[in-house]
Amino acid sequence: MPTTHHPIVRFILGDQLNNQHSWFSQRDNNVLYVLMEMRQETDYVTHHIQKVVGFFAAMRAFAQWLEAEGHQVLYLKLNDQRNLQSLPDNLQWIIEKHGCRKLQYLLPDEYRLDEQIRQMHKTLGIEVDGSDTEHFLTTRTELVEFFKGKKTYLMESFYRQMRRKHGIMMNGKDPVTGQWNYDADNRKSLPDNATVTPPLVWKHDVQHLVEMINQHGVKTIGSIDAMAFPWPIDREQSLALLYHFVSQCLPYFGTYEDAMHSKHWSVFHSRLSFSMNVKMLSPLEVVHAAIKAWEQRPDKISIAQIEGFVRQIIGWREYMRGIYWAHMPSFAKENFFNHHNALPKWYWTGETKMRCMQFCVGQSLDKAYAHHIQRLMVTGNFALLAGVHPDEVDQWYLGIYIDAIEWVEITNTRGMSQFADGGIVGTKPYVSSANYINKMSNYCKGCHYDHKSKTGEKACPFNSLYWHFYHRHRDLLERNPRIGMMYRVWDKMDSKDQKAIIAQAEYYLGRLDEL
Repeated sequence: MPTTHHPIVRFILGDQLNNQHSWFSQRDNNVLYVLMEMRQETDYVTHHIQKVVGFFAAMRAFAQWLEAEGHQVLYLKLNDQRNLQSLPDNLQWIIEKHGCRKLQYLLPDEYRLDEQIRQMHKTLGIEVDGSDTEHFLTTRTELVEFFKGKKTYLMESFYRQMRRKHGIMMNGKDPVTGQWNYDADNRKSLPDNATVTPPLVWKHDVQHLVEMINQHGVKTIGSIDAMAFPWPIDREQSLALLYHFVSQCLPYFGTYEDAMHSKHWSVFHSRLSFSMNVKMLSPLEVVHAAIKAWEQRPDKISIAQIEGFVRQIIGWREYMRGIYWAHMPSFAKENFFNHHNALPKWYWTGETKMRCMQFCVGQSLDKAYAHHIQRLMVTGNFALLAGVHPDEVDQWYLGIYIDAIEWVEITNTRGMSQFADGGIVGTKPYVSSANYINKMSNYCKGCHYDHKSKTGEKACPFNSLYWHFYHRHRDLLERNPRIGMMYRVWDKMDSKDQKAIIAQAEYYLGRLDEL
């Protein structure tokens, strides 16, 4: 049979599964939609098996939806003999085979893909045209334009502008309650006897995908139940997860959003980040659904719950994307503290005597998920205190989490978590001793180490490493107004105690793999 000619080819990346996009509002037999499972995407970092499966399953479901809507679709599976495993190589033969005269694409959210497409413009020999993904509330450059002439990007200022611009929870020019931010109300730990709504999960049979990935030799990390893949893979399931959150979890979300507990891996978090980051859900519809629930049940959902959630979506998420496009590619090379240690081996196994790391790393390997405090104040906190090279930290976070796409991962990791950017994202390093972890979790109970001790055989590594971090980076941090108090505390310590703490930390730094 002769090849059907399609004058227009539109390719869709794995994180562009937005069936609300204007592209799909009309059927046109002259348009061929192309989706590809490629080794260039499975191999740029070692990904969690659930992440690879999640993307492929969602992409396949999206292709089926396109076909059901009457669109022409070419879907290249990973094991398709025609698949050359890279975007430019595949597009070259597809364009030639289908007589394509115009290539259209949606603007990528990752710098590496944006650059790859930029190079393709020069070699394909046809008209190439990019369109907006119609997902985000801001453009790539909006944050930079908003802060033009300012030395720092204050997230709170940006967040308030987003509320004003989109009329979200506003009374004219003012917030509905007269107060913008309720973060101070959202820092409670979870009681052991708390009743927590079980997370909504699915049981997809993905054996065929796991077998294909393994047969193709794709290197992955983590575990998967191939008979019960738990994540949503299409818009309908993503909407179900959204409505489960706003009805069951939102009433408690803000209060316990920083809490960690060994018996509750998701607490009251929405777990919508995968659905949002591949664009099965839009940030605006997520926010509107939450606000609607709050307006209908103000007696059940307090302002602190809804404001904390809205701030994460329209504030932090959009802010981080703006930082990414303002500072890439140089952001990916930032190493403010000149850290060069290797990531401890137990980040890949969870086999450590530190109970907090057992839970957070083990959960990440098991679920491909951890909430923001587990990432920031446990695994990220330890990596920063231990002086791990930001490259290694980035690769781990980018690979292990199902929602990790570079625009959101690297800004949170290299910026917020590791302070490798020297203060572009955060105003100070987010480090803590064991005291914070004990306050916000039950992890320290029954641990091999004593969370109260700074020195000694069973002293919690977080404690001595915390002071060692401040001590070794004094020249970089001492003048930071948010940190001065810590140096005053340190300077008041007896010199013998200081030496003992430093010696304890250096002992641990020399044995990171053994902790």
